[in-house]
Amino acid sequence: MATRPETAKKILIYWMDGSVVLMAVLLTLPIIALANERKISVPHAVATETCLLVSLAFGLLVMRNAFDDRPRPAVKLAAGGLFAAGALALMPPSTADGSWGMAGIIWLSVLALYLPLRATACVGAVLVSLITVYLSAVTDQPWPVVLITMTLSAVLLPATMKLWRWLWWTIRDAYDGREAKATLAVANERLRFARDLHDLLGHSLSVITLKSELAAKLATLDEGKAAAEMAEVRRLAAESLAEVQVAVDGYRLLDLDAELAGVRVALEAAGAQCVIEARADDLSPAARALLAWAVREGATNVLKHSKATRCAIVIDGGVLEMRNDGVHGPASGAGSGLRGLAERMTTAGGTFTAAPTPAGEFLLRAAVPA
Repeated sequence: MATRPETAKKILIYWMDGSVVLMAVLLTLPIIALANERKISVPHAVATETCLLVSLAFGLLVMRNAFDDRPRPAVKLAAGGLFAAGALALMPPSTADGSWGMAGIIWLSVLALYLPLRATACVGAVLVSLITVYLSAVTDQPWPVVLITMTLSAVLLPATMKLWRWLWWTIRDAYDGREAKATLAVANERLRFARDLHDLLGHSLSVITLKSELAAKLATLDEGKAAAEMAEVRRLAAESLAEVQVAVDGYRLLDLDAELAGVRVALEAAGAQCVIEARADDLSPAARALLAWAVREGATNVLKHSKATRCAIVIDGGVLEMRNDGVHGPASGAGSGLRGLAERMTTAGGTFTAAPTPAGEFLLRAAVPA
C-alpha cells in the first residue's frame, strides 16, 4: 500500500525528533547526577543543560528546513553551532565517557544536510580529532578506542540523517510523478477528444460555410438553386449534429470493470485499502455504465474529501454500495460531483444517496434499473 507524502514526512520527522530527544535525555542524566552529588554547581549544570538543549532545538529546526527544501538557514546553523560548542566546553570532565561527544556529532549530522560531502568529511575529521584528544587527556580511555567510536558515530549519524531526507524526497517525488502522470493522462484525453471533434466537424462546417455563401449569392439570381443549397446545408448540419452526439456518447460511455480496476489502483495509491465485490454480469450496458459513473464519482469523493484508510465497494445486481472510514466530524454536504451523479441517476430512473452512517462511515448507495 502506498504512503501519502504528508504521512511519510510526519513519520520520518517524528522518528528523527524521538532520536534527538532520546539523545538529549542520555546526555542530561549525567549532568543531573553530578549536580545531585555536588560535584558541579547548580549554575554550572543549568548553563550546560541550557546550551545542550538549545543546540539540539536549533538542530531540529534546521532539519525541518532541510526536509522542506528551504534556503540554507545560516543564522540557525551558526546559533546552533555556538550553543553546541558551549555545551561541549561546559561539560565536566567527569562525564567524559564518550557519550557527551555525541552533542558535537549530532550537530555534524545537521551540517551534513547542507554541506558537500568533502566539506562534511573535513569538518567531521577536525571534530573527531578534537574530541579524541580531549577525551584521551581527561580520561583513562585509550585513544584508539575513542577514535574508532567517534569516527563510527561521525559516519553513521550523518549518513542516517541524509537517508531520512532522501527517503522523504523519494516519496515526495514519486507522488508528484503520479500526479503529473494523471494530469498528463487527462490532457491527452482532452486532446484526443478535441482531435476527434475537429475531424468530425472540420470538413462538414467548411462545406456548410461554402454552401451558405453560395446560397446567399443565388438568393437574388435563382431562388430554386438557393433553396436547394440551403436544404443541403440543413442536411449537412443534421448529419454533423448526429456525428457529434455519437462521439460524445462514445466518449461518455464507461466500462464498469475497467472503472473498478482503475478505482482500486487510485485508492490504494492514496493509502486506502480497497475491497471490491462485484456481481453485475446480468445488467444491461446502460445500467453498467451508470454504475461505472457512480463508482468513479464515489472514488473521486473519497480521494478529494476524506482521509480514508479503507473503502469497500459492493455491487449486487443493480445496487452499488461504497463505504469508507474517512468521515471526520459532521458532513459538509454533497459536492457538485455528487449532485450531478444524483441527477444522472434520477433521470435514468434510479435512486442515489450519500451520507455518513451511525457507525462512523460514509455510505454512497446507488440503485439503477436492472
